[in-house]
Amino acid sequence: MTRDANLKVRVKSAKGRKLSSTRWLERQLNDPFVREANRLGYRSRAAFKILEIHEKFNIFQPGQCVLDLGAAPGGWSQIAAQYVNKGQQRGQVLAVDILPINSLSEVDSMQLDIFQEDSLDLIKAKLIKPEADIILSDMAPSTTGHKSTDHLRIIALLENALDVTENLLADGGVFVGKVFRGGTESDILNRMKIKFQNVKHIKPKSSRANSTELYVVGLNYKK
Repeated sequence: MTRDANLKVRVKSAKGRKLSSTRWLERQLNDPFVREANRLGYRSRAAFKILEIHEKFNIFQPGQCVLDLGAAPGGWSQIAAQYVNKGQQRGQVLAVDILPINSLSEVDSMQLDIFQEDSLDLIKAKLIKPEADIILSDMAPSTTGHKSTDHLRIIALLENALDVTENLLADGGVFVGKVFRGGTESDILNRMKIKFQNVKHIKPKSSRANSTELYVVGLNYKK
């Protein structure tokens, strides 16, 4: 591992390590958001994305019940817990993922596939309120490198997150979900405009410059 004249870390290819893995490691080491996440004890750089979304739309309030779908490793849940558990009011953050989530302070977690038939009942049984005040979805499929395929896969995940939302989000609630640009995200926006008073989208500064991801934000859910 070396540094070039611009102070970037260059990682030498190791025997048995794929070139793609070397490039990923190099990118991580040179990413200021990764370094800052490590310094602050955040589980992932994605924590800065939800921080920016909150700063723009003021989505979190003390005492709220937050459902975080696709939560592993827990960066979004960490931030949500900081806001909903401020002061005297104690809220709940329920982090759900098909992957295990290591224990987080003031976060409840479930290892669950939200596509399974009884997922809604299992989630509802864990919520401290009849319905969530906020539903977050940073779910993303394993990428194939084929843009249209990856786009369709993430749209399917977002559609499923919206199905959960229409069953478990309280009146006046907020939804935040990730999507990749690819042409069909307009269908998602149209669906959301029927159910939310305001629908916005944002690409946080902490998203990688070459990423096609953006986040859709639904405000003031209408039952």
